[in-house]
Amino acid sequence: MASGLVALLDDIAGITKLAAASLDDIGAATSKAGSKAIGVVVDDAAVTPRYMVGFEPKRELPMIGKIALGSFRNKLLFILPAALALSAFAPWLLTPLLMLGGTYLCFEGAEKILEAFGGGHAEEVVAEPVDAKTLEAQKVSGAIRTDFILSAEIMVIALSDVATKPIWEQAIVLALVGIVITIMVYGAVALIVKMDDIGLHLAQRSSPVVQKIGRGLVKGMPIVMSALSVIGTAAMVWVGGQIIVHGIEEFGLTTVPHWIHHTAESAAAAVPVAKGAVNWAVNAFFSGIVGLILGGAIALALHAVKKPKAH
Repeated sequence: MASGLVALLDDIAGITKLAAASLDDIGAATSKAGSKAIGVVVDDAAVTPRYMVGFEPKRELPMIGKIALGSFRNKLLFILPAALALSAFAPWLLTPLLMLGGTYLCFEGAEKILEAFGGGHAEEVVAEPVDAKTLEAQKVSGAIRTDFILSAEIMVIALSDVATKPIWEQAIVLALVGIVITIMVYGAVALIVKMDDIGLHLAQRSSPVVQKIGRGLVKGMPIVMSALSVIGTAAMVWVGGQIIVHGIEEFGLTTVPHWIHHTAESAAAAVPVAKGAVNWAVNAFFSGIVGLILGGAIALALHAVKKPKAH
């Protein structure tokens, strides 16, 4: 009996060690997979604040909360099970679907740029005024749609790093990556959009130095928000372009991707003190050109189709 109990305790200890090792593996895999997707996280954080521009300060955090909830839903309820199913049964579909999402991002970003230069369909929106509640719902819906594409890229990047792991471990890693990254992104977005309120609070403190910092934040945040709106639009184009470039490379069309990679590496080698930053910037620039050409062509074609014929 005693020997049987000792054997049972040994088995329990072994299972405990195995579970602990598995948890360590999951933690390491989550960290590695999340770090590979960090570039998209930055793009996601840049894209989202532009949806807050023009709304009352009291509506900013509720809107961010709704978008964050939509992002959790995107990642955990839709993308995670779909990614696992595709990885198991049709892995060849992952790249085409990701490219389809990238094309949508290119189109949406290019359309915003065309509208800014008067080449979009802004003139069509003249008649019906939209109330604040409807406009907020439209903006939140648009942000969640954009988040879906960026979230899909994040999850697929993470999945590619744990593709050889058991399915249950893939699921746990993807869920953890989705949760952690969503909290990071929308926590950062909330901090950005409320920075002017923080500045107003600091401006009312007794310390002259703190007051000066607060006034600087209040004056500077409208400029920052406008800049983020521009960066967000650009991010949609360059992220979409990167998805397309990586996709066509996987399909064997390597001329453009290899030229971009070679140009980025050459530029980075010329500036060794900022090698990583230069490499990223050049890749982003030329991927953005690809995204702008593709998105602009689609936007112009759609506008031409929608344009009423002259009588």
